[in-house]
Amino acid sequence: MRHTITVLVENESGVLTRVAGLFSARGYNIESLSVAPTLDETVSRMTLVTRGDEHIIEQINKQLNKLIPIIKTEDISRTSHMERELVLVKVQAKDETRAEVLRMADVFRAKVVDVSDSSYTLELTGKCGKIDAFLRMLTPIGIVEMTRTGPVGMRRGCKGFAVEGK
Repeated sequence: MRHTITVLVENESGVLTRVAGLFSARGYNIESLSVAPTLDETVSRMTLVTRGDEHIIEQINKQLNKLIPIIKTEDISRTSHMERELVLVKVQAKDETRAEVLRMADVFRAKVVDVSDSSYTLELTGKCGKIDAFLRMLTPIGIVEMTRTGPVGMRRGCKGFAVEGK
C-alpha cells in the first residue's frame, strides 16, 4: 500500500542524507520526496511517499524517530488529508495541434508558462490521478519533456503538524 509520511526535521545540512541512508540501508524505496523550510526557519518539513504493509511502515516510522535531527513523523495516509502534486510538461505544438494543446490545458486548468515556435510548456497542480490523466491526454500529441514534484500533503481540519511550543 502507498503511504505518505510527513516528517519535521531540524533544518541543517546532512539531514536529507541521513533519511535517505536509513531507507537504502533497509531496502525501502522512496517513491517521491519533497523538502522545504517551514514558517520556523530552523525546521523543515519532508513529505515522502513509500510503499509497504503496516509492519514496514511502522518500522520506517520507528527508525525515522530514532534519528537525532527528526522532530516528529506522521503517516497522513491514515488520516483525512489532502495531497497535491505539480507537473511541468513541455509539449510539441505544431500548427495542427496548437489549438488542441490549449484546449486540453483549459479543460485541466493548466497554465501555459512558456511558448516557443514549436512547443508549449504547461504547469498543472492537482491530485496524482489528475496529473496522470493530463499526461495520458498529451502523450499522443508528443511530450518533449516532463518533471513532477511528487505529492505534498497535510491533514484536513484545524489541527496542525508543527513543533509544540513554537
